[in-house]
Amino acid sequence: MAEKTSQDTGTAQTTVRLDEVDRKILSLLQKDASLSLDQIADRVGASKTPVWNRIRKLREAGVIRRQVAILDPQALGLEACFFVLIRTSEHDKDWAARFLQALRERPEVIEAHRLAGDIDYILKVQVRNARAYDRFYQSLIGEVKIHNVTALLSMEEIKSTSALPIPETGR
Repeated sequence: MAEKTSQDTGTAQTTVRLDEVDRKILSLLQKDASLSLDQIADRVGASKTPVWNRIRKLREAGVIRRQVAILDPQALGLEACFFVLIRTSEHDKDWAARFLQALRERPEVIEAHRLAGDIDYILKVQVRNARAYDRFYQSLIGEVKIHNVTALLSMEEIKSTSALPIPETGR
């Protein structure tokens, strides 16, 4: 069963201890969240009720955040993926709040990360083509002051997964 434990990292984080059945359930759900409870129970060698209780506890513990359908960008005509490296000379709270809001309002930003090092942020932007990226770029710099932007066009997606490696120890 999942059991909460504290992690001494200096921040308020919770780690969940997972046993072998929890790990099997999570692996199955990461591959196909549309599996029925019967199918999951059969594959992990347990009955439905205990499996349902484990899934419920994993949701309550925040291990399972949400279930989504993963769409094919090509099928939707979103053929251009850009990785956008952003450097800023602004580091105050007001700028950061405006920047965060600008990113949240733009559905073409499918990932955004604040980085350590020379680059402050990296965005993953999925759009139809270079013109669509330029519209995105012009809109963003019109809304938020940015010192330097470098856009890198992905020529080929080699690996893409939403599946996380599930640690044996729960850490």
